[in-house]
Amino acid sequence: MLIKVPKTSAAKENQITDESVYHRRRDIIKSMGFVGASSLLSSTSAQASFFGNDDKPFKTQALDYAPDAKQVSTKLTPEEKIITHNNFYEFGTGKSDPVENAQQFKVNPWRLSVEGLAENPFSLDYDDLFKQFPLEERIYRLRCVEAWSMVVPWIGFSLAALIKKAKPLSSAKYVAFETLYDPKQMPGQKNRFAGGGIDYPYVEGLRIDEAVHPLTLLSVGLYGKTLPPQNGAPIRLVVPWKYGFKSIKSITRIRLTDKRPPTSWNRLAPNEYGFYANVNPSVDHPRWSQASERRISGASLFSRNRIDTQMFNGYEEVAPLYDGMNLRKNF
Repeated sequence: MLIKVPKTSAAKENQITDESVYHRRRDIIKSMGFVGASSLLSSTSAQASFFGNDDKPFKTQALDYAPDAKQVSTKLTPEEKIITHNNFYEFGTGKSDPVENAQQFKVNPWRLSVEGLAENPFSLDYDDLFKQFPLEERIYRLRCVEAWSMVVPWIGFSLAALIKKAKPLSSAKYVAFETLYDPKQMPGQKNRFAGGGIDYPYVEGLRIDEAVHPLTLLSVGLYGKTLPPQNGAPIRLVVPWKYGFKSIKSITRIRLTDKRPPTSWNRLAPNEYGFYANVNPSVDHPRWSQASERRISGASLFSRNRIDTQMFNGYEEVAPLYDGMNLRKNF
């Protein structure tokens, strides 16, 4: 099912950056007949050419999906920026550490368990991630709490569809998420110093009404292909109205619960990172302003391409979720 995102969440032309090859490449792939999750097209990931990792580079694969019909001509943050400028502390705390350290990451076999307060707990293996639910493209703005942003053509399926399959009990009020814990593959998990002080595995959570909102996505790809490891392969969360750290990567466990789950950054620094983490330009981080953001484009990462930050990252349709809440106190 293709969920049409309302106009309020559409990326505007003056808010996004240029990418000239994406739609042409997708058309070429489809014209060659390489469509369908059962007949994936292997391709060397772009980061291999950037870092000379030509020995055994991570392979991404072409995906079959429903394009974002409302935004097929939208300009995007270039793919090379999206896959080389990352926060994924399991692979290092520098922006280029994940792409440099994650290329031997193994995503198959994979097991994602869905459990907790549900009538139908189940699990998905690697192939299930691409076959259990129809895949669709969602072009979303991504706003980092560090005050930089991107526009990303994610591919995935609605988290609501997965939760519906689990048949949550009426007592389920929250959804808890957990990243893979594998220090042998993820050097940042070997000790807290290497991984930015986080107590691993990385955990996150949403209220169940946030989780089933039509905008909330489980992503298995971007730019027409499976996710690179530095972007959260094989499956990650995308909640576009929240700061990026809420969009947990490389998920192995989703649990329905009646208690608000702990979240990694809130646990590490509760005065700086709240449970909700809704994008709010009027609530500054204790160490910097959130009123504007640096949109990463095809120019230098340090270009002065600043724009004003929008409430809920511009996705005003989620505002009813927080009616009556003090959004300064519940940050």
